[in-house]
Amino acid sequence: MSEHITEIVVFTLLFLLVSGMGFVAARWRAPKDMEHLDEWGLGGRSFGGWITWFLVGGDLYTAYTFVAVPALIFGAGAAGFFAVPYTIVIYPLFFLILIRLWSVSHRHGFVTPADFVRSRFDSPTLALLIAITGIVATMPYIALQLIGIEAVLKTMGVTGESVLARHAPIIIAFAILAAYTYQSGLRAPALIAFVKDTLIYIVILVAVIYLPYKLGGWGSIFDAAEAKFNASPNPNDGITLNANNQIQYITLALGSALALFLYPHSITGVLASKNRNVIKRNMSALPAYSFLLGLLALLGYAAIASGVKPLPGAREGTVDSNTVVPLLFDMQFPAWFAGVAFAAIGIGALVPAAIMSIAAANLFTRNIYKEYLRKDASPAQEAKVSKVTSLVVKVGAVACIVFLDPQFSIDLQLIGGIIILQTAPAVALGLFTRWLHRDGLIVGWVVGMSLSMWMLWQIPNAATGKAHFGGSAFPLSEFGFDTSRTIYVGFITVIVNLLVAAVVTLILRALKTPEGVDGTTQDDYFADEGDPRIDKDVAVATDRPSST
Repeated sequence: MSEHITEIVVFTLLFLLVSGMGFVAARWRAPKDMEHLDEWGLGGRSFGGWITWFLVGGDLYTAYTFVAVPALIFGAGAAGFFAVPYTIVIYPLFFLILIRLWSVSHRHGFVTPADFVRSRFDSPTLALLIAITGIVATMPYIALQLIGIEAVLKTMGVTGESVLARHAPIIIAFAILAAYTYQSGLRAPALIAFVKDTLIYIVILVAVIYLPYKLGGWGSIFDAAEAKFNASPNPNDGITLNANNQIQYITLALGSALALFLYPHSITGVLASKNRNVIKRNMSALPAYSFLLGLLALLGYAAIASGVKPLPGAREGTVDSNTVVPLLFDMQFPAWFAGVAFAAIGIGALVPAAIMSIAAANLFTRNIYKEYLRKDASPAQEAKVSKVTSLVVKVGAVACIVFLDPQFSIDLQLIGGIIILQTAPAVALGLFTRWLHRDGLIVGWVVGMSLSMWMLWQIPNAATGKAHFGGSAFPLSEFGFDTSRTIYVGFITVIVNLLVAAVVTLILRALKTPEGVDGTTQDDYFADEGDPRIDKDVAVATDRPSST
């Protein structure tokens, strides 16, 4: 540890700085009363263009992205670049979807996507499924932010022999995170995001200029990567795609794009915006992060040229690929700048972890606690329950890292994207049409989720020795095709989900099964800032004025 003392000092100072900002955030743009989910969980729905840009960008491009994308390219090559096109494709796909969701949520006071589904389809059961799906998909994502911090700490030698000693720094970091999130709500990650994204931009721009200079230029870096993959026993590894992994690449990129803004934390960042134009501008500007991600991905090849050897993994005989980027920085940067880079990764874990825990807590509070446990809960009681739940969520994320194999958590994240995709018919399509029957959507969800679990059960992972749930690439040979190609599980299952929902809808319509009452109107999907027609029932229930 002594040789990393400079890095540890710089990392600690920057970490303490943003922690202080987290506590100060309670007084930043402070409302008269934080005891309301609109204030604690959505920042008063008042964030403008710049704040939203940093908040949503900091929410989507996480510490795990920082370490995992280059690590995947380090290990497999071109297949890892799927993250770049999917984060470009996503913005035009969701441009219209998100402004409609913001408008109807603004009009009716919705805090979660399940709130919208409950009103749109008049189905508490469907809303419950959406809420549970969101919570389950979000939990491993929070745990993965811890893995990003753990990779940095491991690189700096901040580890111990016992389980407690090894994880004590992470436990302390998340205890601090829990404290300022409890106090400041969404304002904390919104304020910290400015520092986090600034540090990441600086580190990556310096890296893509400085590292090629030290390693003989990009030509030498690509030559080293090509030499490594040519010697790889896996024919799918390489600096270009081949016939076997092209379908997987395309479907993974498209499926991931469809899933990203269905995650509750993504929607929370969007609903915190003050008007529709803020969302429109951000959907146009956020691809700048994709440019950053493309540069970041190239660090995987730079690590190959630098001769990085990943540190040992949790299981004997395995390696921790998440340490690739931290080790690259440690080897090539001066100690003080490596400390800055490590802090960027560590702080990059705090922003999304805070937003994710708030989003999961809001889902529990609005769609489980208030719907089934205490229908007459006041706004102050909702806020208190959500605060406590956010603490429980963080404790659960830490427990995943302490008591489970971290590699298992990574696989859970891949499964999380497939799980959240099953909400697309109700949430995304529901914003444009109510043609699908509420019971058809429930049956489609059940079939899609069941098929997802069956397909994931069939996927082994040779690297970790697991026979099941080893990734998201399903072999087409399991469907009887004579090929070694694979396809992204979520792409198949969401299509099946939608087809089943459509067929069941036709059957239920023929049987004249009641469809419930749509609690929204066409005009709701175009409401904007200053709109006076806030839902009166919501205004009464939340003690808010009936106009803005």
